[in-house]
Amino acid sequence: MNLHEYQAKQLLKKFNVPVQEGIACNTPGEAEEAYKQIHTQYGSNYAVVKAQIHAGGRGKGKITGKEQKGVAVGKNAEDVKQIAQNILGGTLVTLQTGPAGKVVNKVLVAQDVYYEGPNPVKEFYLSILLDRTKKQNVIMYSTEGGMNIEDVAHNTPEKIFKEWVYPGGNLEAFQARKIAFNLGLKGEAFKNCVKFVTNLYQAYVGLDCGMLEINPLFKTSDEKIIAVDCKMNVDDNALMRHADVASLRDVTEEDPTEVEAGQYNLNFVKLDGNVGCMVNGAGLAMATMDMIKLSGGEPANFLDVGGTANAETVEAGFRIILKDPKVKAILINIFGGIVRCDRVAQGVIDAYQSIGNINIPIIVRLQGTNADVAKKLIDESGLKVQSAILLSEAAALVNKAVA
Repeated sequence: MNLHEYQAKQLLKKFNVPVQEGIACNTPGEAEEAYKQIHTQYGSNYAVVKAQIHAGGRGKGKITGKEQKGVAVGKNAEDVKQIAQNILGGTLVTLQTGPAGKVVNKVLVAQDVYYEGPNPVKEFYLSILLDRTKKQNVIMYSTEGGMNIEDVAHNTPEKIFKEWVYPGGNLEAFQARKIAFNLGLKGEAFKNCVKFVTNLYQAYVGLDCGMLEINPLFKTSDEKIIAVDCKMNVDDNALMRHADVASLRDVTEEDPTEVEAGQYNLNFVKLDGNVGCMVNGAGLAMATMDMIKLSGGEPANFLDVGGTANAETVEAGFRIILKDPKVKAILINIFGGIVRCDRVAQGVIDAYQSIGNINIPIIVRLQGTNADVAKKLIDESGLKVQSAILLSEAAALVNKAVA
């Protein structure tokens, strides 16, 4: 589950991770009042207005039909209000959103941390995630923080450092010091960085994060180390341990069909192909998607109905798949281990009759418990549903459907 920047920062503060302070706002008027509050508390005449969407590249992205970027600096209350007005309700297009962009429903008005002082300011990059090749959490960091970190990784990979953490253990003190040293920090900034990285890793583990990215990690003029931005992803499977985090979910940022699928406990991911597939089991689903490609089609989705498929879940899966206008055929591939094939077959028939006129071919392959009964049910239903026994037969029917 992805979180907005303002949500992620609030969670980091619980682990004593210093962040750029700010106030989330839903209207231009709220943004104006937030500026006044920040100006009073921190004394700066400037404030940063940031669009809150689940995508990166906001500083370079633009609101459709306007010259307004997703991140902008306001010099006074009226300026902040105008920027918020330009952003809120608009569609922000970035490299990560694609051309469709995302509608902005909230902005974060944040304190200005780029003030002048006795020491130069500096931007760094730092992220924590799982390195699947080594089966260890890894901290990736660089002296080159900011909006072009992807270019740094591509053009100067030697500037990207990595520190792995032994499974089940904590980040060691010497590792935190090594990170601060490689970032070129000294004195008070060095000490603050060691504390920051240590607490950040505790937040990563404590919140069951899948990814935690700070860009930029910022050294202020008075030698503080703070998170100016934060992207956080929390493992869906761990949300049962974090009711407070689960309550932060913003379904408006997610694909509507994936949200609907979740209501029926369906594992669904929308893709760009032309063959909808409904399968039980993630491994079989992946194999089915491969088969669709080999037969000349492209999978339109990943849909795992799980081991307890019934008429309701099958019908829900049908309805979700049929919402995609690109779908030219639907392939149902079920192995009856826990679930009985005849139950799935009856679910297909009930769903077909409930939905009504379905104008695309439906191919059903059922193997396992009561597969013979299931095939008989399908064949005698009188519906335009084609049954197959072998994968090769299902592949041939898919090829014919999309040709």
